[in-house]
This record gives sequence, structure tokens and C-alpha cells, in this order.
Amino acid sequence: MANVPNSAVVRVEGLRKHYGDLEAVRGITFEIKAGEVFGLLGPNGAGKTTTIEIIEGLRRADSGTVMVCGMDPGREQTALKQRIGGQLQATVLPDKIRVEEALTLFASFYQQPASINMLLERFGLREKRRAFFEKLSGGQKQRLALALAMVNNPELVLLDEPTVGLDAQLRRDIYDLIERFREERRTTLLTTHYIEEAERLCDRVAIIDHGLLIALGTPRELVLQSGKGARLEVALAKPVPPERLKQLDAVVDCREVDGRYLLHAQPTAVAVAALVRFLESEGNSLLDLHIAQPTLEDVFVEMTGRRMED
Repeated sequence: MANVPNSAVVRVEGLRKHYGDLEAVRGITFEIKAGEVFGLLGPNGAGKTTTIEIIEGLRRADSGTVMVCGMDPGREQTALKQRIGGQLQATVLPDKIRVEEALTLFASFYQQPASINMLLERFGLREKRRAFFEKLSGGQKQRLALALAMVNNPELVLLDEPTVGLDAQLRRDIYDLIERFREERRTTLLTTHYIEEAERLCDRVAIIDHGLLIALGTPRELVLQSGKGARLEVALAKPVPPERLKQLDAVVDCREVDGRYLLHAQPTAVAVAALVRFLESEGNSLLDLHIAQPTLEDVFVEMTGRRMED
């Protein structure tokens, strides 16, 4: 691969896309550096798939500028395809095509394809090389889709919700593959609506909602920007109006969920001490306390007023 460290492999500026009256992407701007795993994080319908399809050259933008590997994907699609690989949400192949045949067919489209035997081994498909596509499990089809995305040894890999519908073990397998891409300094663009996926895999994240880019940075940077601090989950012996807990020192907000209290606090130690003093003065007691650092979910809730899955 010819990536130059820290150079921008993808540049997106002022990107917009309409479908009739619906503005799916509303002027987003970001860039992806060579060798990083970059995540587009947002709920279903946020505009992630439209964005990745424009970057890949499958759709045309209505306005804005997109440059991928120094090329315009709308005008230089043929040349760009030699340098990028993509895995979409659904991979459809003929039922009776065999795994090795599919890889060989796709390899024939490229000037410098990867080794078929290497791909079969790397993606755990060696024992399935003679199997028909229709006979593969969901996880095997997903691994084949990833192998097909890598058949041209691309500089940039685009993965659209690669773990949707997979069980926990298969999801971990995909995570391992993506982390291997990072070790190889292969630039990766990943869309996901799974918070833990973005936090674990991505060097930087762009959070998108209703077609707008609402936050951009490393997961740690975004969490530190959150003004709500750590999250405290509290169970009390006696009920207390959430507004009273919200008035405690260092408590930023509080809400009651299923009989437990969720508090955001900063700094944490001051809030815990204030909570203990308050409960002692009220003749109340603490039954349970869990403390967790903020997550990207907290950032999303803070910026949108709703949870990712809402």
C-alpha cells in the first residue's frame, strides 16, 4: 500500500444528498487519515449508509466535495475501484456459486488481486472453498463479503454495519479482522450504530444524527468533552424525588428509571460524599451503587436529548 502516514485518504466537505423532500445528508465535513480506523456512528436513518455509498462512488452527491485517494468518486469511479474495497449491509451472490469461484471472479476485475488462498485462510473459509453460497451460514456469508472487499488488496476498506445480525463470537471475529487492518496501516471506514463497537475499534469517530455531523474526535476526546461526568446508578432504601438528588454538590443531573436513580456527576468523589451525607440526614440508606465513566452514548444523549436506539 502507498499510504503516506497522516495524509488524508478521504476528504468530505459540505456533503449533501436529498431523496425527494428528505435531506438525508446535510452538509457534513470530515477527513480520514491514512492508516486509521474511522467510524461513522449514529442511529438507523442517520445518513451513514448514504455517506459511505457516495464515498464509494455508488451514489452521486447533490452538492459538496468528496475526494478519495486523490480522486473524485463520482467522475473517476473505474480508477478508484482498483484502490478501494467495500462491504455493504447485504451481499447477494448466485446461490450456486462456490466460495472459491466468487473470489476468483471478483479477483479477475482487478489489476493486482490478492492471493485467493491467502484470503480463504485469513477469513476462515478454507474448509468452505467448495461450498455453495446458499449453504453458508450468516457468519460465513459475512466473512466471504469481507474477503471479497479485500480481493484487490485495497488502500481503503469501507465497511457498512459489518456486524449487524451476528452473534457475539462472530462479532468478535470481525473485530479481530478490523484490528488487523489497523496493524497493517490499512485505512478503514466503518459505519455502526453500536456504541461499544465504535469505542473499541475506532481511532476517531464522527457522530451523525438526522444527516448532521454533531461531534468529531477520538472516543476519549468526545467523552472528555461531555459536561456530565461519570454516571452513577443508585438504589435507595426509600424513594427520593430526583430533583432533590439533582441539587446535591457535583450532581449535574438525575433521573429515575425503574426504581433506580441515574446521576451524572463531576467530580465523582464530591458527588458520592454529598449523596452519603444527604441519605444520613434523611434517615435513608444506600442499597447499591455502580459508577461508570461516560460513554459515547452519554455524548449522543447530551447532544440530541435521546438515546441511540430511540
